[in-house]
Formats: sequence, structure tokens, C-alpha cells
Amino acid sequence: MLALALIVLSPLYAESLSSYDNTTGQPLTLLLGLLFLGPLYGCPALLMRETCRRLGLGWPSILLMATAFGIIQAAVIDQSIFNSAYRDIDYWDEGRLPTLVAALDLAPAMTLSFVIGHVVWSFAAPIAIVESLAGPKALTPWVRKRWLAVPAVLYLAAAWLINKDTRDTESDLATPAQWGISLGVALALIALALVIKRVIKRRVAVHRRLPALWVVFLLSLGTATGYLLLPQTWPGFAGGVAVLGAVAFVLAWAGRSVHWNQRHVLAVAAGPVITMALFAFLVTPLGEVPPAQKYAHNAVFLVGSLVLLLWAARRAQRTPYSPSETSSPQSDSGV
Repeated sequence: MLALALIVLSPLYAESLSSYDNTTGQPLTLLLGLLFLGPLYGCPALLMRETCRRLGLGWPSILLMATAFGIIQAAVIDQSIFNSAYRDIDYWDEGRLPTLVAALDLAPAMTLSFVIGHVVWSFAAPIAIVESLAGPKALTPWVRKRWLAVPAVLYLAAAWLINKDTRDTESDLATPAQWGISLGVALALIALALVIKRVIKRRVAVHRRLPALWVVFLLSLGTATGYLLLPQTWPGFAGGVAVLGAVAFVLAWAGRSVHWNQRHVLAVAAGPVITMALFAFLVTPLGEVPPAQKYAHNAVFLVGSLVLLLWAARRAQRTPYSPSETSSPQSDSGV
């Protein structure tokens, strides 16, 4: 059930929370879409989570893998970051042209936005929430080894279908060099995720006091809000890099505390989830979506996210992590 919950929550937060698409406010279409989007987003989320927990790897490794899969999604599968008119979206040029580097056919600000969107909302936040819901099973395997091939095959099938649709419907595709380099960077990040524990495990936990959980949540909420308000310009890109660097530093600092636990992880994840749910009220979906339908969609996702986060907070364990990591590799106790 935990694995299924992650497979469902990941695509909902990846595609539906922001209410940008023309499926906004269409419950049946959204539910049917999970049959395809679940494998595309939920299966890689599950695979990176299971891999890291089985190997005793922590959130640094999960975030590195999430970045890798975010790059694969945006640069290799749908190739949107290399497309000059993706899906004929009216406002595409507004996000692409201000930082377009013609020699690379790439807009760094748009690329950062797309990849971080996948890292945070497609993968990291859903993993944090479902692990919190898992209670004492937060850091244990949820799927037996012999079944891990199933989400892997489903993901590859969904990725192939999206890539095929992109090649069939889009005229501006990535060059072999572009997707080859992107895939190489992604594989390098995955390799780094698998060995980073050797560096982190040398760090000693400290008795460092942490802010109250509500303060952690408000800091996360404010940071996510500031990040989403940054324009897709060169100053906005620089600001985004600075914000992400600061977040990485603070999380590394807090993660060394002997008091850091699952509730802190959830408080950090809750900030961007609620921020996106609120920002979604200001988003104009693609296509002709009636206002009442759109705002009903937004309200359901906002209230649903609040309920889910409160439930997860009640279930989240207070047991501290070891510094920046989880524990030793877990046994094959999944179902």
C-alpha cells in the first residue's frame, strides 16, 4: 500500500497540483491519467526511494537521484528544455527567450525551473510525505527485490511512449549530442548518489538545537514562495541558484543534529507543497477551463494536501536519523 501511495501521489503533485494543464478540474480524466503518469513519475520515485533505503543511503542520495531523473524527464524523454515551441504553448517564449543561450539551444532559467520542479514536487515531496505516513516503516523497504523489476519496466514503457509521442508531434527535437550529454550528466549524478555516503558517514552528529517544527515549516514555505516568484531571467536564475545553495547548506547543517527526524523532513516538504497549492489559484490552465471548475480543482488539492500533511505529521516518527543518512542497509522486508 505504501508503494502504491507513492506511485499515485507523485504524478498528482507533478502534474495536477499546479493546475496548469487542460485536464484541470476533470476528476475522471485525472484518475485515468494516473494509469500512465503513475509509471512515468511514481515508478522512478519508488525505485530511487527503494534503492536508497536498501543501501542505507539518505536524503542527499535521494535528492541527487531525483535531480538525475528530473534531467532525464526534461532533456531526454519529452526534450522540452530544447524545444523552441513545446506543445505550441502561447507563453513558451516568455520563459525561454530571456536566458536563451543560442549556442547551446538552452535556456538555463527554464531548465532550472523544470528540473527543480521535478526534484521537489514530482519526487522529493511525495517520498517525504509517504515515508512520514509509513510511521515505523519509514526507512524500510516496501517492495521485495523480485518485484522491483515491475516499476522499472513500467517506467521504461511510459518513458518510451512519451518520447515516441514527442518525436511524432514535435518538430524541434534535441540533437544526439544534447540528449547524450544530458543522459551522461544524469548517470553521473546517480553514480555520485551511490558513493556519497562514504563522505557523509565520516561526519559526526552534533547536539545542535533545531527550530520548532512550525518554524521549519514557515521557513520552508517562505523559501518556496520566494523561489516561485523569481522571474525566468538571468537575475532570476542567479537568485534561484543562490536560494538552492542556501537551502542545501541549511539542510546539511540541520541534518547533522541528533534531533533531526522524520517530522523535520515532513515540515520541509510541506512548505513547497502548500506554496504550489496556493500559487495554483493564480495559474491559467492550458485550454478553455471554466473558472468554477478550475477553482474547485485548486480547492480540492489545497484542502486535500493540508489533510494529508496533518495525517502524515501524526504518523511521522520522532526517532532521529544518523547524521545526513538513514541507517545501515535494511533487510528484504517489503511486500
